Amino acid sequence: MRYFFAFILLVHGLIHLMGFVKAFKLAEISQLTQVVSKPSGVFWLMAAVLFALTTTLLILQKQTWWMAAAPAVILSQALIFTNWQEAKFGTIANVIILAGVVLGYADWGFNRMVKRELKEFRSTTLPAPQPVLPERVKMLPPVVQKWLHRSKVVGKEEVQVVNLKQKGEMKTKPDGNWIPFEAEQYNSVIQPGFIWQTRIQMMPLVTILGRDKYENGRGNMLIKVLGLFALADSKGPSTDQGTLLRNLGEICWFPSAALRDYIQWEQLDSLSAKATMTYGQVTASGVFRFNPDGDLVSFEAKRYYDRKEGATLEDWLVTITGYKEFYGVRIGYQSEVTWKLKTGDYTWLKLEVTDIRYNNPRN
Repeated sequence: MRYFFAFILLVHGLIHLMGFVKAFKLAEISQLTQVVSKPSGVFWLMAAVLFALTTTLLILQKQTWWMAAAPAVILSQALIFTNWQEAKFGTIANVIILAGVVLGYADWGFNRMVKRELKEFRSTTLPAPQPVLPERVKMLPPVVQKWLHRSKVVGKEEVQVVNLKQKGEMKTKPDGNWIPFEAEQYNSVIQPGFIWQTRIQMMPLVTILGRDKYENGRGNMLIKVLGLFALADSKGPSTDQGTLLRNLGEICWFPSAALRDYIQWEQLDSLSAKATMTYGQVTASGVFRFNPDGDLVSFEAKRYYDRKEGATLEDWLVTITGYKEFYGVRIGYQSEVTWKLKTGDYTWLKLEVTDIRYNNPRN
């Protein structure tokens, strides 16, 4: 679709050259019968150049392409009005391009918002990371100790910040179709929080932009269609609880966070432990289950499930389906997320971590 739109831009821009050629009598243009002055011809050339620049920026996937397209459309339409009889059909192309400009601006605005949030999120000066010493690990329940040793974090630097990339598929309703997506996430561990961003191509002309955030003990899920229309803007106590639980469950990707003082552990049996996380004004608990080798196999908790009539507290289960080492740390990199509803299980997310970096996030 991007290349098709670029083709429209390029052809529309080349047509504007006819006005320049006519004005300076560089060739005979039989399609144009009106006299075109040389000053007007210069403006026709400027419009062509702006459309060519827009085409180049779009092909190079520069998010600022719309900044060149907007003045190009304005100048083009002004010239069309002065030569209406012969150039009026160019208005159709300008309307199509203007619609693209609006969508491009919305996409750029959404990404700019997330970049601004990320800059603030990552602005905290962090102390030098401390090693995960065996003495510190021994303060945890035996089953959690075994997990940290199995994860190979003992002896390494404790994780303070995380940057990871994901791919997977999700369902928006139990009987819905699977929708593929890719996402990137930043986590802070010392002051727990995350910012998650995704871009989903629902169909050729429909893009969904999403950002989930947990910061300063508060959560917010924002989803926009085409970057313009809010499909969801969840916030409030139930969202705060849900994002805290998500943050707690996702320590499976950075196990040394199990040592943080905002998480309290209680061993339930030889293969499970209850973790209670308290941050800000919210406290929530979940159960981590392990296999005999010490690998984490699941995390389950009571989490708020959004419904039209209001959120209800339901069983929420994360199941680990695959393990892999990233930079010497063994994590559950593949997982599925399921709501255990009274009407039946609703597995809505299948996720894979494709890359993860500790204490060295991408810019």
